[in-house]
Amino acid sequence: MAELQEVNITEEKPLLPGQTPEAAKTHSVETPYGSVTFTVYGTPKPKRPAIFTYHDVGLNYKTCFKPLFDFGDMQEIIKNFVRVHVEAPGMEEGAPVFPLGYQYPSLDQLADMIPAILQYLNFSTIIGVGVGAGAYILSRFALLNPDVVEGLVLINIDCNAKGWMDWAAHKLTGLTSSISEMILEHLFSQEELSGDSELVQRYRDIIMHAPNLENIELFWNSYNNRRDLHFERRGDANLKCPVMLVVGDQAPYEDAVMADSGGQPQLTQPGKLTEAFKYFVQGMGYMASSCMTRLSRSRTASLTSRASIDSGRSRTASQSSESGIVPSGSPGHTMEVSS
Repeated sequence: MAELQEVNITEEKPLLPGQTPEAAKTHSVETPYGSVTFTVYGTPKPKRPAIFTYHDVGLNYKTCFKPLFDFGDMQEIIKNFVRVHVEAPGMEEGAPVFPLGYQYPSLDQLADMIPAILQYLNFSTIIGVGVGAGAYILSRFALLNPDVVEGLVLINIDCNAKGWMDWAAHKLTGLTSSISEMILEHLFSQEELSGDSELVQRYRDIIMHAPNLENIELFWNSYNNRRDLHFERRGDANLKCPVMLVVGDQAPYEDAVMADSGGQPQLTQPGKLTEAFKYFVQGMGYMASSCMTRLSRSRTASLTSRASIDSGRSRTASQSSESGIVPSGSPGHTMEVSS
């Protein structure tokens, strides 16, 4: 029996008129690769998957996802789903520093921790939302557990292992740059770092003064030692669920994903991402009666997408050309969004 710890938390966030605070519970569960912490918001909805998030290196679930899930229009979506925010080991607030010599889990092993979370919560299916390293972890989990994952939103994913040139460049950079500087270069583009916006300043301060920076470095090393996911556009080695790929046009990993937000679109453009996410879940057959928001009604909203949503789960995709989502001529699995 897994050892569990439970803490009650109430999130402080801006509320819309008539809204009440959403209660949250934080749990820890032991797995073969160590303890993992996750926070649950809301209650399970009958015949609906859980929204299941995984953050990037250098962040936790709050610093990675709070602006997105606090966004006003997102409330219409999240009231329809229970959501689970997973934190990589040692990344949660107040986490103790791992002892010297601790073997941090690989990204594959982090993906293998997810079944213990779902078993404890008794959740059968999820819609995964991951950023960077978190997107890789959720993709690996989906490849191994296709019947559990109904859909994936992958932000700034790099599904390729580092090549020899990348490895050598990483080693050389490590000789002249601090771990916090390398992680900032992973999260933001050189243009954003040079511009030194308020957002970049805030996250630079968060990362440079993180009390668990040693833990972050271990997670960073695991990310840089990831294996190639070997995705194929058409083939057996591919995700079986609908996928929404998202990348900002200044993201460091734009070429690895696809191509007027910055390197972290969930932080800089939560409105555009919310709109795309709503149409994504509607294409899966959920929230069919939900009306369009102000973003979809605006013909000037700079959301460009290519959608090809698989209907293999007996759901129908209903997309509006006015939203900027253009259905493909043949069935597929991927919806690509440049935010």
